[in-house]
Amino acid sequence: MELEILTFGQISDIIGKSTFKISYINNTQDLIENLTNEFPELKNTRYIVAVNKHIVHQNIQLNPGDVVALLPPFSGG
Repeated sequence: MELEILTFGQISDIIGKSTFKISYINNTQDLIENLTNEFPELKNTRYIVAVNKHIVHQNIQLNPGDVVALLPPFSGG
């Protein structure tokens, strides 16, 4: 299973790229744990997870071809 990961703002700076693919991740919690292990600075960084353009607030199952965005906090105006 392959997912496309999009990153923005300081998340891109930490990871070093704005888009990449990742395999063998079953759910959003596994994704966060995997990324935090690979990029420890993410542990102290606030961000929002969106799957297929929908912000998620709990652990959800990921499917092949899903697009996951890691978004820094933002405010309306």
